[in-house]
Amino acid sequence: MGRMFEKRKHKMFARYDKMAKNFTRIGKEIAIAVKQGGALPENNPRLRAAMQNAKGVNMPKDRVENAIKRASSKDDKGYEEVTYEGYGAHGVAVIVECATDNTTRTVANVRMHFNRNNGALGTNGSVQFMFERMGVFKLDPKSVNIDELELDLIDAGAEDIEIEESEITVYCKFGEYGAMLKFFENQKIEPISSELQFVPSTTKDDLTDEQIEEVLELVEALEGDDDVQKVYHTLA
Repeated sequence: MGRMFEKRKHKMFARYDKMAKNFTRIGKEIAIAVKQGGALPENNPRLRAAMQNAKGVNMPKDRVENAIKRASSKDDKGYEEVTYEGYGAHGVAVIVECATDNTTRTVANVRMHFNRNNGALGTNGSVQFMFERMGVFKLDPKSVNIDELELDLIDAGAEDIEIEESEITVYCKFGEYGAMLKFFENQKIEPISSELQFVPSTTKDDLTDEQIEEVLELVEALEGDDDVQKVYHTLA
C-alpha cells in the first residue's frame, strides 16, 4: 500500500514538474516574441504561435497576459536566445536551445551537464549539419479530416505528414513556416503546437538499451535546466 502511494506521488510530482517547465518555457517564448514583434498578436505571428502553444499545454490565460505585459515593459531586459552543440555518449549529436538573461551562467551549466554525462560541448556548427531546421505542427486527429486536408497541406508547403492515433505531425521547410501558420489560421485549425525545430537528418540506432539510457540521462539533465528551452538529438 505504501509503495503504491509513493509511486502515485512520484508520478504526480513528475506531472507538476513537467507542467511548470512547460509554463516557464512558453512564458519565455511569449516574452521573446513580444520583444521582437510587439504585443499585438494580430501583427505578430510568432506571438500568435506562442499563445497557441500556451493553450495546448493548458497554461492559464492570466499567466499568458502577464507574460505579455511584463515583456512590454521598458524595464524588462528580456531573454537572449542562444544555441549550443555537442556530443553525448556514444557519438550522439545534441543541440540545445536556450533562452537566458545570463549567458555566462547558461554556458557553464550546459557544459557541466555534458561533462557529467560522458558528453562534450562543441563549437558552433560542430553538429548542426546533421539536422535540418523545420517547422513542426502538431494537430489533434479529432479536429481535422486529414484525408480531405492532405493535398491542401502539400500545396501550402508541407514536406512530410506523420499520422498517428494520438496526433498528426506536419513538417515544412524553415522558409515556409510563416505561410503554413497562415494556412492553419485561414482554415480555422488550431494546432496543439507549432514550432521551429532541429530535425535530425540521420539517427543513431545501433546502441544497446544501456547505452540509450546513458544518452537519455544527458537529455533529461539538460531539459531540467531552467535556461534550456529545447533539446534535440540524433538518437533513434
